[in-house]
Amino acid sequence: MQQVYVSAIIDAPLETVWKVLRDFNALPAWHPLVAASLIEENLPADAIGCIRNFQLNGSGETIREQLLALSDIEHFCTYSILEAPLHVSDYVATVRLRPITTTGQTFGEWQSKFNTPLGEEVSVCEAVRGIYEDGFASIAKR
Repeated sequence: MQQVYVSAIIDAPLETVWKVLRDFNALPAWHPLVAASLIEENLPADAIGCIRNFQLNGSGETIREQLLALSDIEHFCTYSILEAPLHVSDYVATVRLRPITTTGQTFGEWQSKFNTPLGEEVSVCEAVRGIYEDGFASIAKR
């Protein structure tokens, strides 16, 4: 099983960053790789079990992810990939935010565990790491 971990310091208060990240359907608003997104079956974007179906910029490829957990108290969301062009299985990721109390900034962590075909471990982990880094960089610019 592979693991990817990315952290970032975001120069904004936790509450501001959480408003952006907690909306499971808001990827197009903040992630540069995502063109469009919808929640299947018109469920609320914070309903545990809801599925977001989104298209990637450029390729138009589709990814489906399911929300597994969301906490407004601990400021995290956990999701799994159901379908993706990336060669992963048993993929579960968590995005967590913590306040940096001395500066008013936010410490973000994005981590995942997943399986990938033998021989593709490095390339898939690098791709996932890039997705996380691009996401945090985009949020930091907001």
